[in-house]
This record gives sequence, structure tokens and C-alpha cells, in this order.
Amino acid sequence: MKGGAEEVKAQALRDFAEYINPMKVRTLKSAGLDIIEDRREGAGVWDITGRKYIDCQTGSGIMNVGRHNREIVEALKKALDTYDIGVFLLCSKPKADLAKRLAEISPGDLKCTVFGVGGGEANDAAIKIARGFTMKTGIIYAKNSYHGHTGFALSAIGREAYREPFGPLMPGFTMVPFGDMDAMKEAMNEETAAVILEPILGEGGIHVPPDDYLPAVRKLCDENEALLILDEVQTGFARTGKMFAAEHWNVVPDIMTVAKSMGGGIYPISATIFKEEIMDFFIPHPFIHLSTFGGSDLGCMVALAVIDYIEKNDLAGHAQKMGQRFRKGFDALLKEYPELLLEVRQKGLMMGLQYTNESIGPRMSKKLSDRGVIAVYTGNDPSICRLMPPLVISPEEVDLVLEALEGSMKELSKESGIGKDD
Repeated sequence: MKGGAEEVKAQALRDFAEYINPMKVRTLKSAGLDIIEDRREGAGVWDITGRKYIDCQTGSGIMNVGRHNREIVEALKKALDTYDIGVFLLCSKPKADLAKRLAEISPGDLKCTVFGVGGGEANDAAIKIARGFTMKTGIIYAKNSYHGHTGFALSAIGREAYREPFGPLMPGFTMVPFGDMDAMKEAMNEETAAVILEPILGEGGIHVPPDDYLPAVRKLCDENEALLILDEVQTGFARTGKMFAAEHWNVVPDIMTVAKSMGGGIYPISATIFKEEIMDFFIPHPFIHLSTFGGSDLGCMVALAVIDYIEKNDLAGHAQKMGQRFRKGFDALLKEYPELLLEVRQKGLMMGLQYTNESIGPRMSKKLSDRGVIAVYTGNDPSICRLMPPLVISPEEVDLVLEALEGSMKELSKESGIGKDD
């Protein structure tokens, strides 16, 4: 039986390489991540050969409620008994229900919603709305940020490698270092429509800002009649120990974008949520931004089930507790392997391990995979391992991940000849 599964896997990888992306297959193989996902449950995913892994990658935060969550699956099945995706041009009750629910759980006075399918689309909408509402063009964004690969969002990606092949990009975008308030003040001017920031840099290496940074940016935007857009695509829906990361700093943006985990890993959906006064822009332009599949009836019903599940099971509180458990293990690793591990960055279950050099990231991914853990370095920095497990991860699974990290570091330290002896 196993031999048959191995051949099915090999054929799938050959087909993927031939018809989709050969270099992706080669890269994943080198990292020990040439997995063909089969069964999925909780924090676990099984390769088609039957081997189980604890998923600490989760599509950069798609699976907050767990892999193939049965309650969310049942919500979609129930929706399918009556609904299809719906006609995007018409009003629908699922859209209205979800928009109302988002207004209830969002920070401060965020109230109105435009739906999309993915995070890039949500950020495109946010930038368009900011320019349309303010009648200004300038957008300030952060170095090493990530907001998606679509048109406006691509212009706000803080890494040149993503942008360079597609120039010229949208004009009016200014990049500043994340967390640097002096640079933000220098970039701000009378033509600034908005500042777009991730509350915590995801692809940029899980950089948590100084506690006074986001409140200061909020104040600066107010003083200059610019909007503040917070991209909570990765940080939203209890990932950091709060429903939304902005709540850690008591900051209310003018526009907030969410996606990824809102669909529960079951159905794609995103939302651009904004203050009521911004709706003034849509009064003369009710059809100026449309998405054929954005906020489909099925997606809305799934998202409602996701929000209910997060609140019912207090996943924000659980993320805090499991984050603390991880932190104890990380602190021990910092003491034991200073030649490999330089720093830990963390809010709840949004965690980044800063290695001492870029070569360690790919090597650790392979060693962790050998020990049944899926964890990869960030897209913008190979020296940083991003750990974003499902928020339903158990204490025992946390300990297994920590054991895999300790074993991997011990092995790598011996190979490098710079670690401690037994």
C-alpha cells in the first residue's frame, strides 16, 4: 500500500513540476517539504504516504481554526443545501449578516465593508478607497512589508525582488523603515492619502513595533488628514492573542483589511472594513469597486461560522496561553544555542525565530521536516523562521514542536562544529 502511495506522490510531483512550477518542486524537495497533503485535522496534516506533520506554516495564517475544521465544513455543507455563490450585483442576506458581524467585532467605529476574495484584493480596495475619499494620491508603506501581488498592493510591497520585474508600478508610493517614526514624519506631506501598515510585519520577519509606534502613526495621520490602513490579513482573527492585533495598542485604523483565516481554510473570502464617513465616497459611486466572487454567499456563511468558532472556543485566549508555552521553550533554546538563535519575536501564536545567518533557515526547515514539523523561513528573510500554527494547537503539540526545534538545533550545531558537546 505504501509503495502505491509513494508512486502516486511521485507522479503528482512530476505533474506539478511539468504543468505548474518546476522550481517550486525543486525548492520544496531541498527543504524536505515536497509533501502532497492528504488528511488534515487540527494542527496536523498527513502526507499522502501516511506521515503526519504538525503544520506551523498554515499558508501564513489561513488555518487559525485548524485544518479541515469539522464545524466549518458542516457550515459550508449546510449553505450548499440552499445557496450557490450568488450574483455579485445583487444584495444578499449572508453579505449583510457578515458585514454586520464584522462591524460588531472590529476595533472602534469600523463599520462598513467591501468584500473580496483574497488579501491582495482587499488591500487594493483599501488603497483605492483611500485615494478616492481623500482626493489625494500619496501612499506611505514600510520596508519589508507585504500586502499582496495585485496592482495597487504590489506597489506597496517592501521588497524590490517582488516589484522589479513588473515596473513601472503605480506612482505615488513612498517606502519608510518599519518602526521609524522620524522617517514616517519626513515622508508625510499634504499629498499623503494614507499610510498602509501591517501591525506586525509578517513576511518581513515577524517584526513587532515599539509600543508607541502605531499610536504615533495614528496621531500623525490625524494631524495631516491622511487615513491609516492596517493590513490584518495575517494578524487578524485571534492570531496574536487579540481578535485583531491593533487592539494590543488601542489603535483604531480608518480602514482595516482581513482575509486568510476568515475563510477557515475552507472557502476564500476577504474584507475591507472602514469607518462610516468613508462611505460618503460610495454615494455617487455605488458600483465603482466590484468583485465577481468577493463576499459570495457561501464564503459569507463560512466566515460567520469561523467568527462564532473563534469566540465560542476563546481562541484568542488559547493563543496567548500556547504562545507563553512556546516562549518558555524558546528562551531555553536562546540560552543553549546562541550560535544559531539570535532573537525571538512574538505576539501570541505569531512567532519568528531570528537565526544568526541566512544559511540556517533552509537547513532548519529540512531538519524540522525530518522531525514531522512544517516550518519555513519568511519570504523576505531566509534567516527568520516563521511559526504560525493553527490556534487550536494543543499543549502536547507545542511540546512536540519545541522538541523538534531542540533536536534540529542540536544536530545542526554538531554539524557546524560550533555547538556544545553532550
